[in-house]
Amino acid sequence: MQKVRIGITVGDINGVGLEVIIKSLANPKINELCTPVIYGSSKVVSYHKNIVRPQEFNYQNLSNASALNDDRINLVNCWNDDVVINLGVPDEESGKAAYISLDQATQDLKNGLIDVLVTAPIDKHAMSLAGFPATGHTEYLTEQFEAMGNLMLMVSDDLRVAVVTNHIAISEVASQITKDLIIQKALTFYQSLQMDFGIEKPLIAVLGLNPHAGDQGLIGGEEKDIIIPDIEELKNKGLLIGGPYAADGFFGSSQFRQVDGILAMYHDQGLVPFKTLSFGKGVNFTAGLPIVRTSPDHGTGAAIAGQNIADETSFLKSMFLAIDIFRARGDFQNSHLNRLQKGALDEEAEGESSPEEFSE
Repeated sequence: MQKVRIGITVGDINGVGLEVIIKSLANPKINELCTPVIYGSSKVVSYHKNIVRPQEFNYQNLSNASALNDDRINLVNCWNDDVVINLGVPDEESGKAAYISLDQATQDLKNGLIDVLVTAPIDKHAMSLAGFPATGHTEYLTEQFEAMGNLMLMVSDDLRVAVVTNHIAISEVASQITKDLIIQKALTFYQSLQMDFGIEKPLIAVLGLNPHAGDQGLIGGEEKDIIIPDIEELKNKGLLIGGPYAADGFFGSSQFRQVDGILAMYHDQGLVPFKTLSFGKGVNFTAGLPIVRTSPDHGTGAAIAGQNIADETSFLKSMFLAIDIFRARGDFQNSHLNRLQKGALDEEAEGESSPEEFSE
């Protein structure tokens, strides 16, 4: 089986991104699973390597990704200028480096030089100082690949939580919860569970927006007016979907273990329970895009940057999930193509033997 080429962005160079990257790639067996391609700078990587001091971490320096070595770690040098590293303090310079890394990896992904993208954490304020044109990775990649939409999906071994609204102020959430948006996100979620996770008939639970899921309209009308009608419409489309459930009771009673996916209405409603249950072992996956992008479930770790204590588990799992989803999509597409071809052959056979054709 051909190894998956994983493009890895360095994220904020003043955080723990490169630390967890180096720790993840220091295991020589990683090259048996994939071809890692780091987008950054040999000077910056060497700086962080001297902090981590891995037993084995050798890489091939490249000016571009057109001549990758399948059996080694590849480092594409995206800039040659010296960069001032100020550990624990994300700033305009670290935001600029993260932006350059992400942009180069994105272009190479478009051009087929890499297969998937795994992004180290960025600092959104530092990125804005550097002129980054989006709120975060999700919005940037959605625009770059001209996708109709996206779905922020947090994944661990036995838990998948998606959110209807992404990174917006809590004061704006209710106005963003619309019929069309819930339908779009639910359909994207359902298709991703089938295509990316190989679940033929996924079961999805939808959470309510308000406490007690609105208490039959006593605490807000979004459930009664929007969410419940949407669930009924989705059921009529053939989806296995239920709700709305009160978020506290749903997670508190372990109902989440009985479904394949959970659709939360807003960021903290979904991510607080997810990270409580799976922090450090989860993966942020952007569903709904034509490409595969994953990221660890933590931030830049400014408070512990440079101390060599960051845990690489989530980053490793991000790499493994990217490989799994890339292969699952290939299997799904092949299966779908085979079904289409079989259907065409069946129709052709029926046509050849139809009594009307030989009636004369």
